[in-house]
Amino acid sequence: MSPLRGSSSNAAARPQTPDGLDSCRSETVSASPPFSTIDQAFTWADQELVNIVTLTERQPYDDTGLVPALVRNLFPYLQRRGRLTELARLGELAVDGARRAGDRRATAQALTDLAGHRFMAGRAGEALALNDEALALWRDLGETSCVRRGLNHRGLLLEGLGRHAESAEALRQSLALARTLDDPLSEAITFSHLGNLYEHTDARAAIAHHERSLAIGEGIGHLVVRQSAHCNIGYARLTLGEPAAALAHFEESLRLHGEYEDWHGESQSRLGLVRALRELARHPEAARECALLLERAEHRGDTHMAGLARHQHGLLLHAQGRTREAYAQWEAALAALESLDGAGAKVVAELNDLLSLCNERSI
Repeated sequence: MSPLRGSSSNAAARPQTPDGLDSCRSETVSASPPFSTIDQAFTWADQELVNIVTLTERQPYDDTGLVPALVRNLFPYLQRRGRLTELARLGELAVDGARRAGDRRATAQALTDLAGHRFMAGRAGEALALNDEALALWRDLGETSCVRRGLNHRGLLLEGLGRHAESAEALRQSLALARTLDDPLSEAITFSHLGNLYEHTDARAAIAHHERSLAIGEGIGHLVVRQSAHCNIGYARLTLGEPAAALAHFEESLRLHGEYEDWHGESQSRLGLVRALRELARHPEAARECALLLERAEHRGDTHMAGLARHQHGLLLHAQGRTREAYAQWEAALAALESLDGAGAKVVAELNDLLSLCNERSI
């Protein structure tokens, strides 16, 4: 997935390489898109999305399979734009429609896409349940590539939920399948997830895995693999107490983001950028970046990222002696993150500690 880190030490957020919860591409996707550029397609979708959602909601009992096909084709746009509210509604309608049509492949894909929404929204427990249901269907269908993706997703989600041994096993299985399939992109994705997992115990080993992912990304010319690798290395450098080195990687990740728009990747990189600037005591720059991140997260209905941004905003305010304002930000952050199912557990614990300390000092 473009990553969530669940209970990670790194602000509970990390991008998955390359496309969030990557999916098995539907056979319904046209090989000849009607738009000459992605920007044109996205502009059209921005204008028509309200109408698309309204029309789809008017077909609650459709059993033709057209609703799941429509949502599958829209998923990359919805994911990259970070349109979480619309993605949630359309994803649920797609699952219902695929089940009514009795199409097991479409059901597995719709479940995978809906898991992608839950992942991006910080609802890791729900995402895991949906992904596991899809994984069972992919196995029954004999779709080896989709099984590999499902195992990769499972490993990422388990890591975010703190179930590290299970995560490692799923990722090892995924890596073995990727090598069987001679799929370097899949290997790069799995090395990325393994790096996130290793970071809990050995940040330098994590960096080595992310560098392997980066090398593959450069070798195959995959922009998003490179973007994610730089972001992940940045977080590992923060874990090592090296904010200056981390900052360079976050800046490079955001530079690459300018060539490939993806909200999840952008938001994780911006969050890391805020942390690095704050740890370097470059508070005015950190505050500007944090305000931008919070504004964009709230515009997209991204409760998880908004909560993480408010946590950082509170830390910046506290460093300026504006403790009451910091307290208000931390309260809002805690309310946002506690509404999720297991995402950001370490940040939630830190917020509770910060608020308790403020209460003890009667501020």
